[in-house]
Amino acid sequence: MKHSFYTYITAILLAASAAGCQQKVWQPAASQEQDNVPVDSTLIADPETEALIAPYRTQVTSKMSEVIGTATTELTKAPHQSPLGNFVADLLLEQTRKIMDQPVDMGQVTNGGLRVPLPAGPITVGHIFELMPFENETVVLTLDGPTTKELFDFAAKTGISPIANATYTVKDGEATDIKIGGQPLDLNRTYTIVTSDYLASGGDNMAMFKKALKTEKVGMMMRDMILKHIKELTAAGKPITASTSERVSGVK
Repeated sequence: MKHSFYTYITAILLAASAAGCQQKVWQPAASQEQDNVPVDSTLIADPETEALIAPYRTQVTSKMSEVIGTATTELTKAPHQSPLGNFVADLLLEQTRKIMDQPVDMGQVTNGGLRVPLPAGPITVGHIFELMPFENETVVLTLDGPTTKELFDFAAKTGISPIANATYTVKDGEATDIKIGGQPLDLNRTYTIVTSDYLASGGDNMAMFKKALKTEKVGMMMRDMILKHIKELTAAGKPITASTSERVSGVK
């Protein structure tokens, strides 16, 4: 999916370059006489460039319009726990467990990485690109017990970090009664968690991830993992739904 989509985009850019698109369309003669050139309806498209781009634009539009599944209700995000956060964190964990030859304890995303809701009804490839426009790879981190506690405290304080296969209670801005896989957090053991390479590098203020004892690439982009999961649901005759079980208590 990643390869084919970006093949189309690259082809469009190459075609535009070959036709002198930047010179003819984006740098009109007037631009030599003024600092700011408005990019609006007064700019006239170059017919030669348009003719070259048209077939690729058609292919991209067709691919983005492909329906891959159906959502029974709109999946939205919210602080601490939400249908959209649960859905994506859960599928990351499920899909990663299929790929990795080792146990993976948790899945994790942030609300900032989930750009738009998934609407009720038909879901297209384009919807997933809108949801996840970033070229983020999935990675599995190994965290020690205290660092895992930091992760849950961060989630409790900020409310931006949906986590799969875990529950906790927010009390005075910290995480208490933490359970992973139904078992109490053990500060003396390590835990594995699948997330994005962006978050693993400390993105969205997740500095604790930079303390990981080990980082392993899963071998799949996060967006591709979402696409794969939805297609598998559809092939099995299942709609797109999210777990509604309570994961975070103590918040209003």
